[in-house]
Amino acid sequence: MKTYAFRIKPRQDLKQKIEAFVKTYNLKAGAILTCVGSLTDATIRFANQPEGSKMAGHFEIVSLTGTLSTNGSHIHISISDETGKTIGGHLMEGCKVYTTAEMVITELTDLEFKRELDATFGYKELVVYPKLN
Repeated sequence: MKTYAFRIKPRQDLKQKIEAFVKTYNLKAGAILTCVGSLTDATIRFANQPEGSKMAGHFEIVSLTGTLSTNGSHIHISISDETGKTIGGHLMEGCKVYTTAEMVITELTDLEFKRELDATFGYKELVVYPKLN
């Protein structure tokens, strides 16, 4: 395993910056270990919904988790508002960092994650392979 830590700065798009990191480091198999920070805008796709829901305000990132790969990533986020109400779902573009997003990502150097069609529901799902050099 190899571990990376970095900060995403104010007004930057959380998902875009994570995807850019995956591409820059050519991650074939990675995982988000932790993220703490805040957002001013959020776009989250809730369970079994075709589109994301946009929210404006100030939110704490309570949780960010997911599998990462140049072949496709799958990331979930939970955020809480000023009353502590917490919601979560699929991370979408449109989540703008407020003060910071402090990320720790691990690369699983012996594996390769791919997204392949699973006929059960018709979605591309995770398939794990040993990494070929």
